[in-house]
Amino acid sequence: MNGEAIASQTIIAAGKSSDLPEQGRLILDIGKRTIGLFRIDGDVFAYDNVCPHQGGPVCQGRIMPKVLENIDENHKAHGMRYDRNEMHIVCPWHGAEFIIKTGRHATIPEMSLAPIEVEETEGTIYVYV
Repeated sequence: MNGEAIASQTIIAAGKSSDLPEQGRLILDIGKRTIGLFRIDGDVFAYDNVCPHQGGPVCQGRIMPKVLENIDENHKAHGMRYDRNEMHIVCPWHGAEFIIKTGRHATIPEMSLAPIEVEETEGTIYVYV
């Protein structure tokens, strides 16, 4: 990886665009920092690999669609269905779920992943750290 300092940030070439498939992830170690990159609906999102709940490696968790419970008018559950329009990352330590497009916790909006500025240009993904 090569870096170029701009103001207080360094631009890092994280990889080729083709290295990050749709609904895929890349995990990068940059110095003492680990960053997770995700591609959802063609866009790239990047976060520090630290869960705000208890510091777990959140970006290495399962990528899955939002889970919805089918509940009837009598409040009886009839199984689950998935909303593939909202993809989540699930922390492997305690199951905290975060919406990949926003970094926000799925049920506690004030809890969020730390975003990393990311740019995709001419077949290369860059992160600003």
